[in-house]
Amino acid sequence: MSSYAAVRPEQRTPFARYRHSLWLLTQRDLRVRYSTSLLGYFWSILDPLVMAGIYWFVFTQVFQRTVGEPPYIVFLLSALLPWMWFNGAVSDSTRAFLREAKLIRSTRIPRTIWVNRLVLSKGIEFLASIPVLALFAIIFGAELHIEVLYFPLAILIQLVLTAGVGLLVAPLVVFFRDLERAVKLILRFLFYASPIIYGTADLPSELHFWAAFNPLSGIFSLYRAAFFPEQLDWSVVGIGVTVSVAFLALGAFVFSRTERSVLKEI
Repeated sequence: MSSYAAVRPEQRTPFARYRHSLWLLTQRDLRVRYSTSLLGYFWSILDPLVMAGIYWFVFTQVFQRTVGEPPYIVFLLSALLPWMWFNGAVSDSTRAFLREAKLIRSTRIPRTIWVNRLVLSKGIEFLASIPVLALFAIIFGAELHIEVLYFPLAILIQLVLTAGVGLLVAPLVVFFRDLERAVKLILRFLFYASPIIYGTADLPSELHFWAAFNPLSGIFSLYRAAFFPEQLDWSVVGIGVTVSVAFLALGAFVFSRTERSVLKEI
């Protein structure tokens, strides 16, 4: 038995207890999600693969493609897979408190865990999809560049952004139930407003500046740089980092100010 496991829960540091509880709830989420599914891992990647296939067919077979870079399927997947992480975690955050209200009221673990477990579980699903991206890159002959080392940086920035948005959305939905549908509409708009089926460089010059304030633009450019180095724009990444940190600070502030009211409301 490891020395950590041998330590009683009350003897662990607050951070260690938080990390332990977060990991247990994340494991529970993943088990519940796939316990009744024979093809659990396959279903987690089927949606982005189908979407990528549709856009690949439309832009390469039906219309002459004027956006992105070849191989276009790799270009798509390198942004679509992380988008599924962001979209899934934010969507689930709208029900973070409402779905398990009794359990949240009856436990004394930090309530931020109920949001962060969603961010972490969706992040693990994203990590599990990376081999699929690698497989398509090999099949279609996409060249791997040294910029693949920026992958961990992209994951870290996206973790900060997604957690911040989740902490902001989760408590507000408790007070404004219509916000759940509004978030879905915003995410649908954000999909097309983010450089997923196109690159930031494909935008008109007058829109390029404003696109940088969408933090996903910088995040996706870091992911894509592994195969398409010319897509990397450090000015866009820098703005994305600033906006992501701002979202985390705002989300943490709103969460802390509304936590007691949320517990009364649910």
